[in-house]
Amino acid sequence: MSETALFNMDMEDAKARHTKLVKEIRKHDAAYYQEDNPTVSDAEYDSLRQELEKLEAEFPEFVTPDSPTQNVGSEPSKGFQKVTHAVPMLSLSNVFSEEDLEEFCGRVNRFLGYPEDKKLEYVCEPKIDGLSCSLRYEKGQLVLGATRGDGATGEDITHNVLTISDIPQNLKGTHIPEILEVRGEIYIARHDFERLNKSQVANGKPPFANPRNAAAGSVRQLDSSITKERPLRFFGYALGEFSAPLADTQQGIRARLQEFGFEQAEPSTVAKTPGDMMAYYKQVEEARPELSYDIDGIVYKINDIELQERLGFVSRAPRWATAHKFPAEKAITKINAIDIQVGRTGALTPVARLEPVTVGGVVVSNATLHNQDEIERKNIREGDTVEIQRAGDVIPQVVRVLEEKRPKDSQPYDFPEHCPICDSIAIREEGEAVTRCTGGLYCEAQAKERLKHFVSKGAFDIDGLGAKIIEQFYEEGLVKTPVDIFTLQANDKKSLTPIRKKEGWGDVSAKNLFEAIDNKREISLNRFIYALGIRQVGEATAKRLAATYTSFQGLKEAMIKAGDVEDEAYAELLNIEDIGPAVAKDLTGFFAENHNLDLVERLTQEIRVDNHVQDVKQNTPVSAKTVVFTGSLEKMTRAEAKARAESLGAKVAGSVSKKTDYVVAGADAGSKLAKAKDLGVDVLTEEEWLALISS
Repeated sequence: MSETALFNMDMEDAKARHTKLVKEIRKHDAAYYQEDNPTVSDAEYDSLRQELEKLEAEFPEFVTPDSPTQNVGSEPSKGFQKVTHAVPMLSLSNVFSEEDLEEFCGRVNRFLGYPEDKKLEYVCEPKIDGLSCSLRYEKGQLVLGATRGDGATGEDITHNVLTISDIPQNLKGTHIPEILEVRGEIYIARHDFERLNKSQVANGKPPFANPRNAAAGSVRQLDSSITKERPLRFFGYALGEFSAPLADTQQGIRARLQEFGFEQAEPSTVAKTPGDMMAYYKQVEEARPELSYDIDGIVYKINDIELQERLGFVSRAPRWATAHKFPAEKAITKINAIDIQVGRTGALTPVARLEPVTVGGVVVSNATLHNQDEIERKNIREGDTVEIQRAGDVIPQVVRVLEEKRPKDSQPYDFPEHCPICDSIAIREEGEAVTRCTGGLYCEAQAKERLKHFVSKGAFDIDGLGAKIIEQFYEEGLVKTPVDIFTLQANDKKSLTPIRKKEGWGDVSAKNLFEAIDNKREISLNRFIYALGIRQVGEATAKRLAATYTSFQGLKEAMIKAGDVEDEAYAELLNIEDIGPAVAKDLTGFFAENHNLDLVERLTQEIRVDNHVQDVKQNTPVSAKTVVFTGSLEKMTRAEAKARAESLGAKVAGSVSKKTDYVVAGADAGSKLAKAKDLGVDVLTEEEWLALISS
């Protein structure tokens, strides 16, 4: 959000935005800290945090004790005992540029009352991309290991940290405090991660997405024998509670921790100016691919412990330290091919198949190309050399094409006009970036979701055949299309493993299911149209189509004709209330596909479609009449008038034609009234209309 937009926000808009940001950040916190499965990149998360902080600075009355700006992480999960940290495990503020870094250093000096140009020492060290952990030692012996959790309360993972060889169970050296809490990061080295994933695949298990997720998931195993098998390591770099100080500088603390037996992340340095700090940042960023472990930035800490104590903390972070995040990792590779994936809603998504390349410790072989517009905008082609970017754990994206390396025989990519799964026509609606398959019930990529819709409450509403049973029957090959639902009993009689013998079933439950299916072999026309799952055709639109075309055969013939936009049938379709070109395109696209027509033909051999419209009265003065409302109505809203007319069996149209039966004209009626008079259509006042429908 820009500063200008924030400044111009009124209280109501600001409160709504604040609520939305808090909800979104909490969701991402839970995914990262509890589930070890982040759903957005670090950059996206940091952007949300920054916006929330700015909003609360402008509207401080929104700040509450449980705001994400006042807390760290997320509540501990239910699988481990809770541990209250003696000293809260806080997070760090972030800087993203050299200007931000200069401002951070200036802010430190101003807080301490020093001149802006006074040089202070900062310890600079790599920011490890792992799982934060606190280790409590009493008389030199490890007694407790805990995750960060929400900063105040974490999870007791002692039984797991005892299996990590990098963590000393008894501290080495001399002058060990009675109580000492060592904070640091559990991680997996890159070469160990590669071996771990090879082992996963060899054992038929899915590979881990990246070292951080693998480390976090390993530490949070309830069975410590699993943790012991994982190649976990630990860097100790900070302190929690301690009974006696270790040193008077941060560098001194690093040296003492190393003496006690803790590994330290290198390279590290002490810098005195923002320029020196930036030089270190760039040096480590360049060396990042060669490091044996994953990092996602640099941490800067005031070296002098006395100054750290003076600076103290603000909300969830210390004033004396900050993190400088690296930009999203990038790499150069080649696009070997472009494939099309079909989602459960029929969306066609292009995916680049890449020459495998390592980015941030993860071997990347695919990158999303989003849609046809993105391919054309970036001029992406098969065979191109491209720069890809992996931000956090989200699927990589193509940043740019290195056109100077493009093959001479390269050709622009032709986006498919047919679904690669079922060969149905693929259409793209006006104003949308997404191209969709029209195969609907026929397309295997969409089949499960379409089947769930087919049996849903507004459609066939078959008792005992809910989403879970559809999933089960689909995976077992019992129900692949709607036709299979109505042939299920006949096929079950021939099966060597009938449904009644499956786990969770029996004679009674199987019998009840077959009876429920038989009870739905007759269905009203509007519910049948809705059940087909045609995009943008909801229950209200299905009712209007049923009222207009009066039979499924009539609808089918009209839609086939309406595929030609010059045909009168197309104009008649657009004349139906609330049906515009986009809905018309989806309707005609469905009926233009032979796969769909064949499936519907087979389906209607198993069921009977009743041509009446459910919940609509059939014998009224206006049933089957086409009505157009125009002008301002006084006794009801336009929406109320339309709904009342449709409930009485009338067809509400958007424009006047020779097929219109009545035009109801309110105050200030315009061109529609004039056209009705020209065509000789009956014109009613609002009072006359109400009298007619009351009769």
